[in-house]
Amino acid sequence: MSLENTPEAGGLIGLDEESRQMIVETVQQLKKRLLTKEKILEFDKKEIFPEAVIREMLGPDIGLQLLFIPEEYGGMGGGAWDCHVVISEMCKICLGVGTGFFAIQLGADPILVGATPEQKEKWLGAIAAGDALVAYAVTEPNAGSNLAALKTKAEPVTGENGEITGYRINGNKQFISTGGYADFITVLANTPEGPSFFVVEKGTPGYAPGKGEEKHGIRASNTSPLSFTDVFVPVENLIGGVPGQGLKQANMVFGYTRLMVASMAMGAAQAAMEIAIPYARERVQFGSPLAEKQGYTHKLIVPNAVRLEAAGAYIEETACRLDSGEQDLQVEGSIGKLFTTEAANRAADNCMQALGGYGYIAEYEVEKIRRDVRITSIYEGTSEIQQSIISTFRWKTTRKTKGAFYQSIASEMAAIDERVRDVGCRFYGISAQVLNALINRVHENRLTKQQTVMFALADMMTHVEVGAAMGRKTVRLADNGDSRAEHFKAMSRIFAAEVSELITQNSLRILKGTGAFTPEAVEDFIAVTDMNKLAQSYHNIIGDMDRVADTLFAR
Repeated sequence: MSLENTPEAGGLIGLDEESRQMIVETVQQLKKRLLTKEKILEFDKKEIFPEAVIREMLGPDIGLQLLFIPEEYGGMGGGAWDCHVVISEMCKICLGVGTGFFAIQLGADPILVGATPEQKEKWLGAIAAGDALVAYAVTEPNAGSNLAALKTKAEPVTGENGEITGYRINGNKQFISTGGYADFITVLANTPEGPSFFVVEKGTPGYAPGKGEEKHGIRASNTSPLSFTDVFVPVENLIGGVPGQGLKQANMVFGYTRLMVASMAMGAAQAAMEIAIPYARERVQFGSPLAEKQGYTHKLIVPNAVRLEAAGAYIEETACRLDSGEQDLQVEGSIGKLFTTEAANRAADNCMQALGGYGYIAEYEVEKIRRDVRITSIYEGTSEIQQSIISTFRWKTTRKTKGAFYQSIASEMAAIDERVRDVGCRFYGISAQVLNALINRVHENRLTKQQTVMFALADMMTHVEVGAAMGRKTVRLADNGDSRAEHFKAMSRIFAAEVSELITQNSLRILKGTGAFTPEAVEDFIAVTDMNKLAQSYHNIIGDMDRVADTLFAR
């Protein structure tokens, strides 16, 4: 990932800064009319899906959906970076409403990546015109995120001369966002040639949305089961016109869609932080504001602010790669989703704690955010699904490249550290070396079938790659003379210590916990990889936390 690969550097698809900021300001204006605090709390309390509000957001006066529609089909042609910024901003207002909006884009994704020009003209044109709520119907009651276990079938229907005129769909879908209100859906079903996406329109005989689910959070969104009983769809509604392409089409968008879920979690967590930080400036206990107490700032706020900035650095970096035309970033999407959604859950929980009794009261919104953000580590593939993807693919890549993948990160971080020594890149580099060696030890000792081991590796892989992104962003800010550079340097050093701690703990858990290594082998591993040097990452970390708190709380 080049340090110059940012929207500001040019060469990427998407909007210019002025257009992007205009959309952000449009979203922010929604808080004054359509999505006021009072309305958001009412939607949540009464479990209202604000269909009229969302349709107005798609109408000619606002047209937010134009962001992700290509220009040739009536949209603005925004890229992944643009969508990340806008979706995060919307989810700051309400993750439930944000889910309803994102469902439209998610439902459109199979069309965007796989449809024929004529299908795109028809269906993307309808979305651009503001005439359609859309849903993505893949998940099934007994299959979950395992797309290969689909039970929904699409049997070909032939005409008099034997040509296929359409398909008859039978089956059930579960947990479909906006499923009860969608004007059309993109549904994945098994044809004789394999899984395929179809467009099914509202009102088609045999297609029946079920009652919306009562949910723990995101109550302003609709989540419904769908049933299909001999639902006939014309052959023109087979996305791409060729059966058996569904899994390929789904995999093409996973890197993007999971990154957008990370963006949604990011927005919700930032909203919680924007409540907890001002509260600490005003709330006085035992003679001084909470903002001056390390028990509040260093425990509940600063670590979460650091993690969210690290998550933001990784999301931005991956979005730029997507906008530069890179494909097959499924693992990167999983890393972004796993790290950000887990960080967001922790941040929301800590912010609720930070407000004490007020955090438990609906009026202060943090308890709603805490309930809402929980879903982000579940939908679009649970955290455990992401851990499986990350560990499996990165293990195979490490073996295929003979260690070059993580060694390149280690070398890059070491080179950066030679130039800019106060960013924590030294420890990101050592962590990458330890991880590289550990993957080989796990492989050689046939431990890859132990899920606990693979999950521990996934967390290590995730933190190393997120840490490298945080280091790159920090150096880029410093090189550009950005006023935020010193603040980011302190945060990057703090995050480097967190990465170092996780690498050390998980390495010892695998090396000692599996019983596969002798004490002498463990000691040899520690010595060969310089793992003990990771303890140096704690140097002056409390002082760095003081510096970050000074900035966050304007002390």
